[in-house]
Amino acid sequence: MSFDPTRHLLLTPQDDEAPARVARLRALGIGDSPLPAFDEFARKLARTTRAPYSMVNFIDERRQYFAGLYTPAQDQAVELGPAPASAQPGRAMDRDHGYCPHVIVRRKALVLEDVCDYPRFAGNPVVDEIGIRSYLGAPLIDRTGMALGTVCVVDLEPRPWGREGLETIKSMAAELVEQIHQMEQRQSEVS
Repeated sequence: MSFDPTRHLLLTPQDDEAPARVARLRALGIGDSPLPAFDEFARKLARTTRAPYSMVNFIDERRQYFAGLYTPAQDQAVELGPAPASAQPGRAMDRDHGYCPHVIVRRKALVLEDVCDYPRFAGNPVVDEIGIRSYLGAPLIDRTGMALGTVCVVDLEPRPWGREGLETIKSMAAELVEQIHQMEQRQSEVS
């Protein structure tokens, strides 16, 4: 786990499954490049939840990769976190940023209606650097039991996601896992 001695809080949980997850993602051919199907899914997720930002996120030992990403202004990837002025918009974010690493280790959905209400999460760099105030995410657990990644939505304002939001994000995660299983089946039929 990452430890910030100035805050005395455990910020990012240790992820012992990361090497096995990376191997599984490679076998599936996903997790390290954008996929139009995942971008479309992120777009659908944003519309369903009425959130301005949504992601299909895969996490390795060091970073998070948004293979599916929706943003409101230009409907394209945005740089998350500090970047040089000349940098092009990107899809990667440090593993210590954001809340998806918690979701993947917990293997449970996470609802943060106002991240500032939770000392453990309020100190996350995405609050100060990006302005994230609300998060809703669920793990993508495949047929092998592996937590492959997450689907999530964020907002720059607090959001009352409630039970309905929780059920929606869990349902959307299950829908995407089914799409991944279908992709895997098509790959095995071609092989």
